[in-house]
Amino acid sequence: MVEYFYLITVLPLVGFLINGLFGTKIRNEKVSGIIGSLMVLGSFIITVLAYLHITSLPQESRSITIPLFNWISSGSLNISAAYLVDPLSVTMCLIITGVGFLIHVYAIGYMHGDRGFARFFAFLNLFIFAMLNLVLGDNMLLMFLGWEGVGLCSYLLIGFFYEKKFAGDAANKAFWVNRIGDFGFMLAMFFIFMSFGSLNFAAINAAIPGSLVPVSMFTIITLLLFVGATGKSAQIPLYVWLPDAMAGPTPVSALIHAATMVTAGVYMIGRTSLLFAMAPITMEVVMIIGCLTAFMAATIAVAQNDIKKILAYSTVSQLGFMFMAMGAGAFSTGIFHVTTHAFFKALMFLGAGAVIHGMHDEQDVTKMGGLKSKMKITFLTFLIGGIAISGIPPFSGFFSKDEILSKLFFAGHYPVFAIAVLTAFMTAFYVWRLISLTFYGKPRYDEAHVHPHESPALMTVPLIILAILSVVGGFIGMPHIIAPNFIEHWLEPVFAPALAILPEHHVVASTEYGLIAFSVLVAVIAIIVSLKMFKSGERLYAFSGGFYNLLKEKYRVDELYDKVIVLPLLWLSGVFYRILDVKVIDGAVNGTAKFFNSLSLDWRKIQTGIVQDYALFSVAGIIAILLYILLR
Repeated sequence: MVEYFYLITVLPLVGFLINGLFGTKIRNEKVSGIIGSLMVLGSFIITVLAYLHITSLPQESRSITIPLFNWISSGSLNISAAYLVDPLSVTMCLIITGVGFLIHVYAIGYMHGDRGFARFFAFLNLFIFAMLNLVLGDNMLLMFLGWEGVGLCSYLLIGFFYEKKFAGDAANKAFWVNRIGDFGFMLAMFFIFMSFGSLNFAAINAAIPGSLVPVSMFTIITLLLFVGATGKSAQIPLYVWLPDAMAGPTPVSALIHAATMVTAGVYMIGRTSLLFAMAPITMEVVMIIGCLTAFMAATIAVAQNDIKKILAYSTVSQLGFMFMAMGAGAFSTGIFHVTTHAFFKALMFLGAGAVIHGMHDEQDVTKMGGLKSKMKITFLTFLIGGIAISGIPPFSGFFSKDEILSKLFFAGHYPVFAIAVLTAFMTAFYVWRLISLTFYGKPRYDEAHVHPHESPALMTVPLIILAILSVVGGFIGMPHIIAPNFIEHWLEPVFAPALAILPEHHVVASTEYGLIAFSVLVAVIAIIVSLKMFKSGERLYAFSGGFYNLLKEKYRVDELYDKVIVLPLLWLSGVFYRILDVKVIDGAVNGTAKFFNSLSLDWRKIQTGIVQDYALFSVAGIIAILLYILLR
């Protein structure tokens, strides 16, 4: 059975080719949607079989390499296209294909009637294919191929409505910001090959213990890798593309934010955890950047009114929590939060899409209200997602968020812990502000022209399944003081080499219980305050003044980047164009043409057409040659 695991990636590629090449010839749009969805479902089934096969093996043998073909051989550089099936890659594949399948099914209903229906599903399948290659590649170059693939697909899907200028601008922004991060990733690969002579993950991990590579080189490599992670996973300073990614259709937002692209940076750190464990300075940087990103994005989300923008900044903030965990050396906990976040964030984005669909494309929560009676399934499922992300037990978000807070506290990172708690408070606050303004209170829309309605079953069934996962998904990572932590034990073979280097931290049971109670209390207070302020819809703008406006304008970071980076680069490119391109390059090319043109004007005068003239020139030439020979 192992030899067929490569079909995990092949099936979405087949779906892309079918819809991409023949989609316009398929008259029934649902056929395109079914083809795209079934291909991802097939990948999910094979991934489940891979999981069952891996679990049947001894823990120390739970790593299988599936060679495909020899890819690059040049000197000492030998790279094979091969897949690595181990607990980490299987976990990521289950998230990508499982949640991705539900998003595909939802998209059949959401995209109904769109003239680019088949093209949309072709791009979705290609996105899944690229992300699966990213997590399954057994070497950094194959990972980078998937890394660039999801970047391409994000460009295609964010700009799917290409006739709208803001969609094209958002796609370009995502593309260029990610290229900055990708440059760091490429430099890291060069340094890794220079230091260890290989880009294969197993070979790198085997070479690290006995290597003479200095700590400074580990720091350089991991910092460059982290630059790549800040691009893909939207951390300071490269987070600015993700909120604008809302320009794409809502299923795209769910796919990017929950199941694929933004988790790539967290996964990459997990896959190269041994490298990061050898660079304590980088670990501190990762944790601090994650902390600052989580806090900053949460403060921005408090002041947003666009339902998708609130969730977008929520994603940036939750990614910050994941990086806090990775920076603290809690690699399993970071992947655990990736898993639970995939459930409740996909649920909330798809729920937001159902709201937008029912509200005839309205996205401003201040123009909604009273929707819980009009969209009961959407309301209940969205409510579950809100409870989960707020960290209320026994919903999934509670377990992963509490585990991160616990790891930070017992590792002695008290300032980071304090900011993380404050961020958790704000998370619950802005999420319940969103729920209150959307579903509670009196309608604030024109009831004569807007008639909210529940979405079709194709959209509500995925919401129900994701709601169930958001309720029960956290039980795979129960606190040690309550029950064995399954996901930590499951991922132990992957992270054991890195954890052996990092210091251990003793957990005090009574303190752990206190932290659990404290985190729940913080979330409950935030929910109560938010409901009291916004449930009636009377206090739409609870804050005022300069700081609130600064939050609403997202700290004006985009404007700052425009002034400091974009405009100077545009000016510099204009200078280069006028001097280097117009005067030097064009001048050389055009000048050469003018020289030979003028030369031809002079020399063509000797072409008289008179035979005697040509004979005279020939005799003169012969005489000149003879004189040269005699006088030499």
